[in-house]
Amino acid sequence: MGLWYDETLDDHTRLGLLVKETLFSAQSAFQKIEVIDTTGFGRVLVIDNVFMTSEYDEFLYHEMLAHPALTTAPSIERVLVIGGGDGGTVREVLRHSDVRECVLIEIDEMVVEASKQYLPGIGTAWDDPRLDLRFIDGIDYVKQSTDEKYDVILLDGTDPIGPGAVLFDESFYRGCKRMLSQEGVMALQSESPLLMMDIFVEIQHTLRKLFSEVHPYLGPVPLYGTGTWSWTWCSNTGEPLRPNPERQQAIVEGCKAYNEDLHQAVFALPNYVKRALKL
Repeated sequence: MGLWYDETLDDHTRLGLLVKETLFSAQSAFQKIEVIDTTGFGRVLVIDNVFMTSEYDEFLYHEMLAHPALTTAPSIERVLVIGGGDGGTVREVLRHSDVRECVLIEIDEMVVEASKQYLPGIGTAWDDPRLDLRFIDGIDYVKQSTDEKYDVILLDGTDPIGPGAVLFDESFYRGCKRMLSQEGVMALQSESPLLMMDIFVEIQHTLRKLFSEVHPYLGPVPLYGTGTWSWTWCSNTGEPLRPNPERQQAIVEGCKAYNEDLHQAVFALPNYVKRALKL
């Protein structure tokens, strides 16, 4: 019998992966970072004993974070990604030829270095000349930066615990809005409405204080325990269900999950979510 690596969810649920080998384990200045090779999910990035992404199902997460925003924003020339040191989100961003610059802000350089070495199949765009990688604090950046505003902002944060907790704070979202162009679109991972309904609802209410259009959408990510995960599309203009067909057609063939039909379907919310949000 092999070694099992368990993630405990809310002290009442565990997700276990059968480990073949631990490839990397170190404590950075911010968190514990591990990469494990598993029987079912391939290589898995683990931060502070929480599963972050896996070779097996990462496309379900990264494609759904990136493409609903990138196919609906009026312009996508300048894109900001905060978090996402595994490289999967910027990989999807840089599929779009209209993107001229993608700034990736990751506070922990060790996450990127470990991902480059041990998860090369996830982060395949590190050498793209349009990528501007910065190891700085994303919170300080969005609140203080004098950079030109962005057409799309993608928040690829961890769960709202430890260093990732500040990425769910209203003041952080306000900073992001400050850095977003007037017609820009922001999308973020917004937790599971099954296991983390209170956090999910709080995120939605906070975003609705700042944006006139806030639309959560759902999809499966098996690594995240509950299976059902959420992201949220935000803007002060535009509509999430009116994507640019040329942009869609240009990237769909290279996607494992995202396509035109799925884009429409993920925004259809089940009753338990509608009732929780009083829609």
